[in-house]
Amino acid sequence: MCLRIVGYSVSLDVRKLYPVLENSDAGANDLIRVIDESGEDYVYPARWFQKLTLPDEVQRALRLAS
Repeated sequence: MCLRIVGYSVSLDVRKLYPVLENSDAGANDLIRVIDESGEDYVYPARWFQKLTLPDEVQRALRLAS
C-alpha cells in the first residue's frame, strides 16, 4: 500500500494497493518495484510503501479483477 508520494502524484495514489514485483537488486538499495498507474513497473523508495499480507480470498478476488 502506498503511504506517501513525493513528486509522483501522476504515477501513484496514496492509500492505494499496488502489485509488487520481487527484485533483489531494488531491495538491496531500499527500493521497491511496483506496477504503478501507468501499468508499467518502476522502482520507488521502499519507505513510501507498507507491504500487506492479504487473505487468500482477497488475493484471488484482486487477480480476477485485473
